[in-house]
Amino acid sequence: MDDTTAYHQFEWNEVISKSFGHRVHYLAAVGAHGEWQGVLPLAHMRSRVFGNFFVSLPFVNYGGLLHCNKAAEALLLDYAEELRRVHGAAYVELRHASCRIEDLPTRQHKVAMVLDLADDVEDQWKLLNGKVRNQIRKAKKSGLDFSIGGLDLLDSFYAVFARNMRDLGTPVYAKRFFRNVLETFTDTTRVFVVKQDRQVIAAAIGLWYRDRMEVPWASSMKEFNAFCPNNLLYWRLIVFAIERGLSKFDFGRSTPYEGTYNFKKQWGAVAIPLFWQYLTEERTELPELSPSNPKYKLAIRTWQRLPVALTKIIGPGIVRNIP
Repeated sequence: MDDTTAYHQFEWNEVISKSFGHRVHYLAAVGAHGEWQGVLPLAHMRSRVFGNFFVSLPFVNYGGLLHCNKAAEALLLDYAEELRRVHGAAYVELRHASCRIEDLPTRQHKVAMVLDLADDVEDQWKLLNGKVRNQIRKAKKSGLDFSIGGLDLLDSFYAVFARNMRDLGTPVYAKRFFRNVLETFTDTTRVFVVKQDRQVIAAAIGLWYRDRMEVPWASSMKEFNAFCPNNLLYWRLIVFAIERGLSKFDFGRSTPYEGTYNFKKQWGAVAIPLFWQYLTEERTELPELSPSNPKYKLAIRTWQRLPVALTKIIGPGIVRNIP
């Protein structure tokens, strides 16, 4: 199945259940001779504030239904709908990267930003526009250092990530989520950090699967923006991907024309439409748990005023129910 993503690997079942306590139903359609015809991982999320629903998959960029034929598609969708009814859930959210199922309610509010990689680093450098090259040079001249590691750099990553989430007004994941990711996918995940002197000022966790490098979590400290740490961080991530023979670099999902979208586009990344599709009762409004929802504005402003240390304590209990 060509649409398979890193998140269709069965190990994400354990990562999500261990990190957040949600039950994950991993559905599979199997042919007469035992061959897999389709898969659908579904995490069941329930809370008094945000409701009762299923997502494929929460906390990550992609998921949704994979299938080889219409029979497998119908079987898996029917079973997902049965789970929704049995558990009294309001909806099932399918985060499709390319698959689009006819007749399902659909939101197209996000895109994936994907860059086709050159065969070698020198050719990739030549493809960058002049502004991006100058910003990378500036970061190097500013004396910024770059490091790659694993669990040894988790604390450094999390310090920057938690700070950035607070500044955005978003509750932060517990550190154990990232630890579980790194421990589960030891051969295909790394932590990347940029330092000025001994202080970490930008960091990311990257993962790769098949021919694609993806950066689902990245943050930087805004007071150091003048030194262009993000440009150095992403350039070194791209170099890492090319050196491993990967052909695509996935910057992650973005809202079209907003700040992160424009940053990713300047690298030459192309916007790929994403289709979030829903199984739900007729005439039910589609969910809107995005921070852009006006009803969350006061909560966001309040969160931005909290000490980072406090957000690390109370944030994980909130964000575990926000997919």
